[in-house]
Amino acid sequence: MPRMIDRELEEFLEVFGAVLIVGPKWCGKTTTAKRLAKSVLSLQDEDQLKNNREIAEFKISILLKGENPRLLDEWQAIPRLWDAVRFEVDNRGETGLFILTGSVTVDNSRISHSGAGRIARLKMGTMSLYEQGLSTGEVSLGGLFAGQTDVSGTSNLSYSDIAEAIVRGGWPESVGKTVDHARKMITGYCGAIVESDISMADGRQRDGVRAESILRSLSRGVSSPVNDSSVWKDVSSDPDGPHRNTVSGYISALEAICVVDDLPAWQPNLRSKAAVRAGRVRHLADPAIAAHFLEASPEDLERDPRTFGLLFESMAVRDLRAYAQAIGGIVRHYRDGDGLEADAIVHLRNGKWGAFEVKLGQHSTDAAAESLKRLRDKVDPDREHPPSFLAVITGAEHAYRRSDGVFVIPLGCLRE
Repeated sequence: MPRMIDRELEEFLEVFGAVLIVGPKWCGKTTTAKRLAKSVLSLQDEDQLKNNREIAEFKISILLKGENPRLLDEWQAIPRLWDAVRFEVDNRGETGLFILTGSVTVDNSRISHSGAGRIARLKMGTMSLYEQGLSTGEVSLGGLFAGQTDVSGTSNLSYSDIAEAIVRGGWPESVGKTVDHARKMITGYCGAIVESDISMADGRQRDGVRAESILRSLSRGVSSPVNDSSVWKDVSSDPDGPHRNTVSGYISALEAICVVDDLPAWQPNLRSKAAVRAGRVRHLADPAIAAHFLEASPEDLERDPRTFGLLFESMAVRDLRAYAQAIGGIVRHYRDGDGLEADAIVHLRNGKWGAFEVKLGQHSTDAAAESLKRLRDKVDPDREHPPSFLAVITGAEHAYRRSDGVFVIPLGCLRE
């Protein structure tokens, strides 16, 4: 299945000696890398890993031998590979030599050099609705930045379909599966997170029950500015509960294994003196993780509009991140001291930006549009680009442009 990251990986291999793809387990990193790799070193098999570690102690350069690009799959199992790759890239002075994949972010304390300029880093997430074939792709994010004003489209997703898409998640293995089969797969995935994966972040053994309670708290706070202290208060109802620093350590480990994926704040220059909130908004790698820890089925979400709306917002952020990355952009959120908010700001390298509010239902479109226009008027036009567009992402059926210029776009119509 084609992925948003495919073209970006090809381009990076033409420029850099090595490319690291990092993202949550099972999101498709290995499959994507194998499309371009001409030889593979897999470090996922325990028996082979033991042998390869012995080779690495003897002469690590042996593990790098093979036709290029050479894929080093889950390289972090032998951390010394990072510095060996950097040395080989420097020594050969060529591009497109290695692809590294990892489900754990780089621990800079275990390497001697960051690899800047030699090893490019690509972030990969679970599959967007467009990659899954669930979005029609009639509305292009790149087109909005290019000045497109004639926006139209019809989503094929009902509210029940959207609830199922949230619970099923965006892992390639869950695409096309029944919701029941997908939930069983996600149960196994989330079980591995709390039982073993969380300890892979830094090699420290962590308690699975405690990890599960923290993930349940994070799931309740998804799409909200919930800080570590709030999570600590939520999980520390008894005197023997974890220390605040312990909770922060668990959350940091979940970030390192790409399970927690918070949305940073956008801090533009404003006309007014309103304080821009710098805190992050909580998100997980996929809304299906939150649905699992909340024990929410599609039917449960339909009976709980508030939770449904928060998980829909998280799915929209997941998709926007993939679409924005494909066109060279990043996603942030906006909140200020006057209470003004925007769920997602897509910012391009050339300074252009567009603002989104996310509303599951059609009834909140007017209020969302007014909020976006207040943000537009608040940003200082002498020090920031005016917005390329303002848009409300919905779970409704039709895409159109309102009389005030604000776009209404079903998530089931959006693409890069």
